[in-house]
Amino acid sequence: MGDSVATSELMDRIYRNQRHLYDGTRKYYLLGRDRLIERLAPPVGGRVLEIGCGTARNLVLAARAWPQAAFFGIDISSAMLETAGARVAREQLSPRIQLAHADATRFDPAVLFGVPGFSRVFLSYSLSMIPDWRAALAQAVAWVHPGGELHIVDFGGQEALPGWFRRALRTWLTRFHVEPRDGLERALASLGETAGTLRAFERPYRGYAQYAVFRRA
Repeated sequence: MGDSVATSELMDRIYRNQRHLYDGTRKYYLLGRDRLIERLAPPVGGRVLEIGCGTARNLVLAARAWPQAAFFGIDISSAMLETAGARVAREQLSPRIQLAHADATRFDPAVLFGVPGFSRVFLSYSLSMIPDWRAALAQAVAWVHPGGELHIVDFGGQEALPGWFRRALRTWLTRFHVEPRDGLERALASLGETAGTLRAFERPYRGYAQYAVFRRA
């Protein structure tokens, strides 16, 4: 519990002011978010969870793209959730989007939302900000229904980009407590030995980003 409180306080400090400018600035370098939304394709009557929902930007777009599904979001930052709640209400999507304060590494959707799990779970540039990202990954997979999917987009290894760019980007990201998860593909492949199948793993934009789809067995 102590780690959760410390992480929550840190995220609130980082985003207490940034949340007001977040969407306007992040659109230039959080690449691949809209492609993830386009590929979610939840079933009719399905439930979709975003872990680390931030300002609810993705949830609002996804709810409009997939009107046949219900959407849910969790975040460890109360400041971000305040902005997210206001946005959902402003977009008149409160009946279809529910939000809750929770730690990505330990949460129970039955307690938070009264639901047993989800047809789709996604993380969009949030895994790189979760200290115990492997625990968050395991939690995400655990709450995907059999046959459902986990979608992830985040910073990649930048392996096809110039070395100077990679070094500068990672130095800059460190200022915001962001660390690209270079072991993501291996971690998902390991989970696939028992929990499901890694259906896709891509490195778009010359490796700037990484995109994964994991199907639950």
